[in-house]
Amino acid sequence: MTNAPADLIKEGTTNLFVYKKKTTVKGPSIRDENPFYNPSMELNRDISILVNQWLLNNSMKHVHILDGLAASGIRGVRLAHELSGDFTVTINDWNEQSFSLIQQNIQKNSLQNISVLQRDLNTLLSERRYHSIDIDPFGSPVYFFDAAVRSVYNKGILACTATDTAALCGVFPHVCYRRYAAWPLHNPAMHEIGLRILLGCLCREAAKYDRGIEPLLCYTTDHYIRLYVQVNNGKKAADSSMSQWSSIQARDVPLSQENTTQVGPLWLGKLQKKTVLQEIRTIASIKVLNTKHLLWKLFFLLEEEADAPPFFYTTNDLSSLLKLSPPTMEHIFDRLRSKGFIVTRTHCTSTGFKTNAPLDVITEVFK
Repeated sequence: MTNAPADLIKEGTTNLFVYKKKTTVKGPSIRDENPFYNPSMELNRDISILVNQWLLNNSMKHVHILDGLAASGIRGVRLAHELSGDFTVTINDWNEQSFSLIQQNIQKNSLQNISVLQRDLNTLLSERRYHSIDIDPFGSPVYFFDAAVRSVYNKGILACTATDTAALCGVFPHVCYRRYAAWPLHNPAMHEIGLRILLGCLCREAAKYDRGIEPLLCYTTDHYIRLYVQVNNGKKAADSSMSQWSSIQARDVPLSQENTTQVGPLWLGKLQKKTVLQEIRTIASIKVLNTKHLLWKLFFLLEEEADAPPFFYTTNDLSSLLKLSPPTMEHIFDRLRSKGFIVTRTHCTSTGFKTNAPLDVITEVFK
């Protein structure tokens, strides 16, 4: 790594030194010897600003936030610079080059409410407790779940990113089973299934310690899955969470009626807490964020589907199955609602919709 950072960028209201590896903001990035920075994750980082501000707004005590796998440290530095309230941020990364770059960015922004550690994350989580823990690895976060659910305080937030979507979405089912003890399904709803497998795995880890999870804001994109869950103490909370954790038959997932395999175990409860999502959206209206136009679109879709049933159909796959040209989404929604069924869009795909209508009714609507 050179002595001087390569580029000065601005995210939110924070100026930071980073090493750019990409010329576009689309898709995953690639690791090399320099501290990892991915511009396509700016939306991810913007949402973490909003969720942690929501936590601070609803806390009566000092809040300790951990950015556990910091790489370039951009998330943690932004949290320290852009949040308001009574809090401190700890940034951790074992890499010496990351440690040096993070220190430069702290100095650049004249931050006082922040500390930097160079520790193994599992060891750190076993020694200290936090109100908000962020785990953003290159790959799967599952290796940190056990320590994280023990470290986070009651009513605290555990956030994690998974980029091993090929495993979670069923391209490599045996890898998914090894990591998450769950069987995925490679079908049109695979990204939501992968999200629910990840949530289910976290639910099971928390329950071992008589703790339950409540998803606040969970979503999936083309190259990663992101969870924000509140962890609650008590056997009752654990039992309530575990009641949402189950295996299902593939034929119970839309457009997989001929599949006889088992899927899961996975989380079958809600993916969002609608009231929290609405409060976070209000916070977004007063924050300076570069991705605000994308945030509004995502939050609108998450709020719309918050109370919808699990899984979804896509117009393209239905058209292929039924050998019919797809009607407009507006036509589908109008017809299904006129028949008394729930129908919403989904953030997973622009051609998808969720409904409690049976396939024969959907087929009738398509004709």
